[in-house]
Amino acid sequence: MTDTLAPALRRVAIDPVSRVEGHGKVTLLLDEHNRVQQARLHIVEFRGFESFIVGRPYWEVPVMVQRLCGICPVSHHLAASKAIDRALGIRALPPSAEALRRLMHYGQIMQSHALHFFHLSSPDLLFGFDSEVARRNIVGVAAAHPDIARQGVMLRKYGQEVIRLTAGKRIHGTGSVPGGVNRHLTQTERDTLAAQAPQMIDWCEQAVNLVATLHAQNPDLYAQFGLFRSSFLSLVRPGDGALELYDGVLRARTADGDTLLDGADVQGYMALIEEETRPWSYMKFPHLRALGRDAGWYRVGPLARLQTCDFIDTPRAEAQRQRFLAHGAVHATLAYHWARMIEMLHAMEVIARLLDDPALLAGDLTAPLPAQRPAKREGVGVIEAPRGTLIHHYTIGDDDLISWCNLIVSTTHNNQAMNESVRAVAAQYFDGREVSEGLLNHMEVAIRAYDPCLSCATHALGQMPLEVNLVDAQEQLVDAVVRHGDGRFERLAS
Repeated sequence: MTDTLAPALRRVAIDPVSRVEGHGKVTLLLDEHNRVQQARLHIVEFRGFESFIVGRPYWEVPVMVQRLCGICPVSHHLAASKAIDRALGIRALPPSAEALRRLMHYGQIMQSHALHFFHLSSPDLLFGFDSEVARRNIVGVAAAHPDIARQGVMLRKYGQEVIRLTAGKRIHGTGSVPGGVNRHLTQTERDTLAAQAPQMIDWCEQAVNLVATLHAQNPDLYAQFGLFRSSFLSLVRPGDGALELYDGVLRARTADGDTLLDGADVQGYMALIEEETRPWSYMKFPHLRALGRDAGWYRVGPLARLQTCDFIDTPRAEAQRQRFLAHGAVHATLAYHWARMIEMLHAMEVIARLLDDPALLAGDLTAPLPAQRPAKREGVGVIEAPRGTLIHHYTIGDDDLISWCNLIVSTTHNNQAMNESVRAVAAQYFDGREVSEGLLNHMEVAIRAYDPCLSCATHALGQMPLEVNLVDAQEQLVDAVVRHGDGRFERLAS
């Protein structure tokens, strides 16, 4: 991509993008033959967490940073906790703290995946991208597919209950503290969760089978929509390369499956990943330093994780992963949904396994501070959030205040990939002349597949209007349409 608009290019703007978390805008640049030459996903909000976290006491950080997001606050809560642990010189947590943090994290993975698939994406997948706007929402799914909608609601509810019992609240809890956690589960709480686990696992597997069936029913669409090839990055478990969502080492693979890096310590991520800024977005563009800007970008999240790992250590999810990869590497944008449901199944299997651990009920909750304070109190915490690899990096001053902060959130890693998906879809479906509501939704479907957290803040679902203006090279309005918050589609110019 270039940042200069050539005189012969026309601009199409989609602003804002709907049914995603946060505010974004898409611009398509067309040549004189109405071919898409560039696609840009603009993130038009600036929140500045990396700046205003500086000067705060380190023990406040795990609670403060989760205000970045109302959908995946647990991921920020835990990534910050892990980074602060490291900065304080704590290298190992007590078994109870480790088990409870993991339980909290996998509850987060499950509830977030359920929310995204059933509430935000299933209307497009079940009814079609060009279906009636008024029907293309969770209410429409509940009317047409009540069992699917009910299972989605109950799966998310279960994940939120896991979070409530480990973090103290469903949203913006306080359960993880520097060096550990602040409470055990009671026997009753553990037994209640365990009793529901078999049903939840079955529903998770039904969700995987649903997505697999949708792929089988329309293989060309699911294989070609937003298709492009990319490298992948994620954590994997040290030693055996298993899927690891809470703690691990970094691995990157090329589009062909060749290993770019493996076993990389997350504390050294800055030597591996470089962040680039561009003038038309507040979101940065990371890439692998060794490959450079043009070749070093990659994808993260479910689609990446299932292909960077060597196996999944829970049986049902691994069987589904083998089915998913039966024909080789998967690069199609819509495959994110299938991979996401496999991860939801894995998360539920891990939750069931963790609920058998007696450390949830008794044992030390926090690790003691080392007798010797580290010479430099600096730490990196990396976790696989629902949307992908999440990096928190802090330095603590002698006054116990944060003196420096760097965050790379999951959607930032996927920034270039989302631009590529939009470009591929626009090139396939946009004729360069008339902007239709269905066309807008096609491009949004491509972005939505990544489950992006554009601003890391919660916004009202389905209430954002979307306006698109088509302007020629002389800046004259050619076409203008608006989709109102209530779903009405109106053409303002022709």
